[in-house]
Amino acid sequence: MKFTLGIAMSPLDQLTELAQCAEECGYSSIALPDSLFYSEKVSADYPYTPDGSRMWNENTPWVDPMVAAAAMGAVTSRIRFYTQVLKLGSRNPLLLARQVGSVANMTGDRFGLGVGLGWAPEEFEWCGAPFEHRGRRADEMIEILKLVLGGGMVEYHGEFFSFDRLQMSPAPSAPVPIYVGGHTPAALKRAARVGDGWTSAMIKFADLQTVISSLRSLGAFDRPFEIQAVCIDRYGLDGYRQLADIGVTDVIVVPWLFYGVGFDGGLQAKKDGLRRFADEVIGRMS
Repeated sequence: MKFTLGIAMSPLDQLTELAQCAEECGYSSIALPDSLFYSEKVSADYPYTPDGSRMWNENTPWVDPMVAAAAMGAVTSRIRFYTQVLKLGSRNPLLLARQVGSVANMTGDRFGLGVGLGWAPEEFEWCGAPFEHRGRRADEMIEILKLVLGGGMVEYHGEFFSFDRLQMSPAPSAPVPIYVGGHTPAALKRAARVGDGWTSAMIKFADLQTVISSLRSLGAFDRPFEIQAVCIDRYGLDGYRQLADIGVTDVIVVPWLFYGVGFDGGLQAKKDGLRRFADEVIGRMS
């Protein structure tokens, strides 16, 4: 099993040193959150809390995940990065392909793209994208990303997006893995159909078992397929071993939270938490 460091809501001036420490300690990847802006009012509930409220406010720090990956990639050499998850619906697929290809090249193919639709209508509308048909639009966007990032002269003519022959150079020297997020039946079908893996939001163990069973029935495991989990009721060696037993390949953790250090805690305390978790868990999971 792999362990990925989640850096959501950490002060931005801590990120490069946290990346270096995570690499030294044996974490496999860093999960990069995505939040475009904080709208004072939203017309939809946040889908991953019991009461639909957001877990952050207007002052919570966020950074564009592509910028974060490039910055952290420049000071590391082995650790990987993936978005967890980038909201497709409010973005243009060609502009996104340019960003993903650039980051993949600049990090030496250490980048993966975790994608979701996005949940807030305001993010779509205020970025010039329709909220309607977001699922079918996302399917086309994933097709375009794979096509353009594959290299060479390509064209695409779909229901929502269309362009004549073009090429973006250089193409990544290895395929950029695409991990599909979302807990709905439509999201699981999308992950099984086109993803290199599925990535969760906060989820309980029993629900995670159900999701993995659904993905198996959809044929996701007929090929190499990652399960990236943020499980909220399994911790410690026994808990992580239970996750591995049901098919989780990658656990996303924020280690300093286990030791009483908050999201806005000091850098040294977070480094201490990274090292302690590596000693107590990662080093004993083999």
